[in-house]
Order: sequence, then C-alpha cells, then structure tokens
Amino acid sequence: MSTVNVTKRGQEFVDLHAPGELIVLPTVWDAWSARLAEAAGFKGLTIGSHPVANAFGVPDGEKQDLVEYMRQVERIAEAVNIPVSVDVEAGYGLSPDEIVGLAVESGAVGLNVEDTVHHDDDRVRSLREHVDYIEAMVQAAAGLGVPFVVNGRTDAMVHGTALYEDPLAEAIARCQAMAEAGALSVYPVKLPDAASIKAVVDAVSVPVNVTAHPVNATPAGGLAELRALGVRRVSFGPLWQMALEDTATEQLQAWRR
Repeated sequence: MSTVNVTKRGQEFVDLHAPGELIVLPTVWDAWSARLAEAAGFKGLTIGSHPVANAFGVPDGEKQDLVEYMRQVERIAEAVNIPVSVDVEAGYGLSPDEIVGLAVESGAVGLNVEDTVHHDDDRVRSLREHVDYIEAMVQAAAGLGVPFVVNGRTDAMVHGTALYEDPLAEAIARCQAMAEAGALSVYPVKLPDAASIKAVVDAVSVPVNVTAHPVNATPAGGLAELRALGVRRVSFGPLWQMALEDTATEQLQAWRR
C-alpha cells in the first residue's frame, strides 16, 4: 500500500481543476517519465494504460494484469511529489468501490474511466450505465474521505456513425451527464477540430480534457489556441511515449551508419 498522503494530494488535484486555468497533465508510464515531467514543472500527472502496457510488453485494452498495473501506479505515485491520476479504462470488470479503492491504495487521487468495455467484447455502455458507474465512483471516493477527480471519458466520437446518428451530439450529452454525476472533468476523445471542441466546452462547466501530441499539438492548435477555445485540461495519452520512440530511433540509427 502506498505511503502517499492521498488526502493532501487529492485536495491539490481537485484545486487544480477549480480555478478555470488550463492544466497540462503529461501522461507517464514509469517512475523515470514521472520524475522527468515533475522536474519540467508540471503540477500533476496522468498514468496511461496504453503506455504502461507498451512498457510491460503486453496488450492494452484491459488485458494487462491489474495487480501489476496498480503496482506500477504505486511506484509512480511514490516517485513524485505531485498528484497522479490513473487510467482504469472501463474498470477491469470491478465495481466502482473496488476500482476506486485500488487507485487510492496505490497513491492515485484521480482516475480516467471510459465507456468502451474492453473486457466485455468492446461493448459500449449506455449513457445511463456509464453515468451510474461514475456516480458510484464519486460516492466511493467520498466514502473514503479522499478528495478525488473522476475524469469521465466517452468514446462516442471514436465509434462515430457506426453507432450514433450524431456522434458529437452523443458525446456532448454524455459529457453533460457525467458532469452532473460528479465527474470533475470530462474527456470526449477524438474531437476532430476546433468547432467540435468549442461545442463541448460550451456545453459543460467542468474542464474538458483534450489529447495533445507534445510536438504536433492538436488539430485545433497548441496551448494558445486550446486556451482560447476554453479547454481546461490537456493530457498526452500514449503520444509522448510515441514521440520519444521517434527521437530515440533517430538517435540510435545514427550509430548504425
């Protein structure tokens, strides 16, 4: 069990989401990347299941061993002095109480939860089911007495017109419902442009999380453009790790010439 003061860090993380300023939470996968991001001056971190799976050499999509994954979360949380949030995908088949409990025990003070249930043939939770799951997570954290940030993710734009007549409208409806259920940030992945980002930002009062590439930014632009759109939370997903792969490959190739 982590020795992190989750009450203190949890309040710090909640406070980061409160003032209306844009926060960037680099997505890390081990103690080294976490310390690197902290030393660069960031005030919080996200842990991504995808880059951790890459680091372990196992598939993503709720296929990695949850005990091993949470041990990695603990290592990361112990390695830094800033709040850490963990991507739990769709919950790995656990109840909200169980998954929140594991996150807190590992030193995390937030989590990202999505509506594509990989452990159940990649089905998509209905709006009501996903909202109920998030609401129960919020209540579980409150029951533990830990200030906690649930980042509610929807894959409506990922599934697109294969599932929804109007994917953006579905994403907005889900973001609104997740915020009402107590999610302190919402994450409609794969928003394709500035107009769609603005539509979601205008529809909710909590921070909207946008995925950015650390070098190539987003289709809507970089920090200045995202700030102008009202975006209040940015993470990298697996893109920082992928960018480092490109850099490392170039460096290594120079030694084969």
